[in-house]
Amino acid sequence: MSVDRVVSLPDAGSLLIRPISPDDGAALVEGFNRLSDQSRYRRFLSPHARLSTAEVRYFTEVDHHDHEALVALDPNTGTGVGVARYVRSAEDPHSAEIAIAVVDDLQRRGVGTRLASALADRAREEGINVFTGLVLADNELMLNLAGELGQVRVLHRERGTVEIAVELPEQGLGRLTRLLHAVAAGDLRPFIHHLVEAGAGGA
Repeated sequence: MSVDRVVSLPDAGSLLIRPISPDDGAALVEGFNRLSDQSRYRRFLSPHARLSTAEVRYFTEVDHHDHEALVALDPNTGTGVGVARYVRSAEDPHSAEIAIAVVDDLQRRGVGTRLASALADRAREEGINVFTGLVLADNELMLNLAGELGQVRVLHRERGTVEIAVELPEQGLGRLTRLLHAVAAGDLRPFIHHLVEAGAGGA
């Protein structure tokens, strides 16, 4: 298992990223309470007012092999600001579902990207080369554009959500950075809007 790492952020800040432990339960609850209702909905795809004791145990007591979770901390205060996890598929040992949550006041500052990169490194160490995610995608344009991208396979569609699979490059995230962040955030819409603005949806 990888050791703790300190990574820099675009705004000159830094993060400590390390594997989660059962002792992080209280910090996990504190971080969850800092999420907006919208952010919670994107994580769970339904309203979610609080974490139960069983959920806290499940999220923090991981085996760091089939279920890995990494926390991002403010290195100056020790406050948790984000968490990333994968859970290996029972049907395909080379595939895992991912989820990433970042407290609202630190979103769009590179925290999710740093967590996604660290999680990808851990996944490759454990023989995982495909990330999957169930995300919001509530119009046909989004689904059509996602289906045209070489990096993405649509696995399942139902009731405003789509399950997609993303193959990891041999190292780093490469051009998948923005897409993996969208998958991890549970919402393809910002990614699709970026493609439209860049002309990816043109004839």
